[in-house]
Amino acid sequence: MPGTLYLVATPIGNLEDMTFRAIRVLKEVDLVVFEERKEGERLLRHFAVEKPVESLNEHNEQAATHVILESLKQGKTVALMSDAGTPVFSDPGQLLVQKAIDAQIKIVPIPGASSLLPALIVSGFPINRFAFCGFLSPKKNRRITELQQLKKEPRTIVVMETPYRLVQLVRDVADVFGESRRICVAFDLTLPTEEVFRGTAPQLYQQFLKNERKGEFVLVIEGK
Repeated sequence: MPGTLYLVATPIGNLEDMTFRAIRVLKEVDLVVFEERKEGERLLRHFAVEKPVESLNEHNEQAATHVILESLKQGKTVALMSDAGTPVFSDPGQLLVQKAIDAQIKIVPIPGASSLLPALIVSGFPINRFAFCGFLSPKKNRRITELQQLKKEPRTIVVMETPYRLVQLVRDVADVFGESRRICVAFDLTLPTEEVFRGTAPQLYQQFLKNERKGEFVLVIEGK
């Protein structure tokens, strides 16, 4: 009989956000799969969990998926986790989920931390409907084109980006969306360094240009 694949959310910064259920599942499964083995082992040590750890990331997704799927078919239980937040959501793992579905393997989501909803609710923008756009292109010309396609979007827009491209992204939003479009940057959510910046895109661009910040952030853009 095949095992069960658990999709376990991890804290996005503050380890106090780990759920009791997530810790229990980690103690019960046969194998824990993280993006990076070192990150996984560090988290397990913090919660006094001793389990074998494997990695599944953008570099080994095909091969790792095959190996993990075979373990599941043999009846082992597996917890898939991202380095921070909810697995599969803007992180590797979708291929494994699809293959597990095809193999009729039971999949159980263990909800928990995610940067998306905290950023939305703190933005102050309407969130009865919103457009999640994930990570834009790292190449400026393509990123500008992607933003131009979003310029007339009436819903609140959520964009993710790597920590070191905050200034470039806000600059491009200011150039494309104009002087009056408001944005919110939720920076280092759940950490002691957490800050929320609100203003027009040009205002925040000038602010970040003078005082560049590096850390995890989510950008929320007011709809047209």
